[in-house]
Amino acid sequence: MNRVFVLVLAGIFAVVGAAPAAGSPQHRVDVVAEWFDVTAATVAAAGASAQSTNSRTWAIGWLAAARAAHDVPAAHRTRADAAVASALHTALVALAPTRRAELDAALRTTLDRLTPGGQRDLGVADGIEEARDLLAERQGDGLAPASVNAPFELPSPAPGVWQPTPPSLTPPQQAGNRLARPFVLARADQFRLPPPPALDSPRDRIDLAEVRAYGAVNSTVRTASQTATAQFWLQSSAAGYTQPLRAAVTQLGGPPARRAALVAAFHVILVDTQIATSDTKYAYLRWRPITAIRATVDPQWTPLHDTPAHPDYPSGHNTYAGAAEVVLTAFTGPSARRPFTATSPTAPGVTRTYQRWADLTKDNVDARVWSGIHTRSADEAGVVLGRRVAEHGLSRFASLLG
Repeated sequence: MNRVFVLVLAGIFAVVGAAPAAGSPQHRVDVVAEWFDVTAATVAAAGASAQSTNSRTWAIGWLAAARAAHDVPAAHRTRADAAVASALHTALVALAPTRRAELDAALRTTLDRLTPGGQRDLGVADGIEEARDLLAERQGDGLAPASVNAPFELPSPAPGVWQPTPPSLTPPQQAGNRLARPFVLARADQFRLPPPPALDSPRDRIDLAEVRAYGAVNSTVRTASQTATAQFWLQSSAAGYTQPLRAAVTQLGGPPARRAALVAAFHVILVDTQIATSDTKYAYLRWRPITAIRATVDPQWTPLHDTPAHPDYPSGHNTYAGAAEVVLTAFTGPSARRPFTATSPTAPGVTRTYQRWADLTKDNVDARVWSGIHTRSADEAGVVLGRRVAEHGLSRFASLLG
């Protein structure tokens, strides 16, 4: 683990507490994992149309939980568990009110297992207070779906300039993310990337040739394995990283505050990553491969998968991957402690096994080229941006805990 991560973890763990000594008693039921699953189910059932809005739901709930548990003495596990559950219940009921009955039942299940009395009651009060305060703090932050997808006026068509892509020709999406209020960034353009490769430069020609060959719906060079990777990672980044994050949380060990901090840091930083991604995308408005290839080489070229409705540079899948890799590495090292399996809604019945976080990033970079959706330059630049936002966010995360 490199020095920046050691320093980051020293700061975070000084706030949230060290892992318990070997042999210390553990609860039979893992409340952090339990409420991770409750959060995932809530977002899946009542999530918003915008990924950044759903990331905000995770971020608010888990940052409130981490705040509520972080100063609870290690001996008071009942209070910490009650704080985590109550913070998440309060936040999720406010953000997904249609799931009130399910959330109430989940809270009853958790609290009924905990020893009744003062410590449990203190934890409940801590959780409710932190969640209410954070909900008020984030009110009007610009991450509601209507704000995320606010209308954006496109410039006139020109070489290199993004335009709506077939077959749907959907207007630009996610432009409003760049106007939202970050959690840890000072401003959306704090880590804005340099411009993409110049049109018709050697790198631009290499990029487009690769996408044209490997990303075409009728490609003769893309292998079955490459097609499978593209199909698996066609899923949203938030969906794709829920299982890796859960593996990290359940394998990390330690007190509830430490593990809640991992989930909170992950989603706080991923909200800010999506804000930064939107800033660079709409600063440069780089056209997508389908537009470039049809305009310059082959008017009939069609990608393996439909192109999302926002500019090419940088790849949002890969800003997400780069940031996620940094956060997971900071808390667990470069790998999960044990291999874990992942599935994908865009590849039903397929299971993949991972252990190294960097392998997830590599697959995301390749997948977007093999889908015909992004150039490799856009993918690699996305990883760089995500890593920069995450390193900055981790250096400031302890200050969010109170």
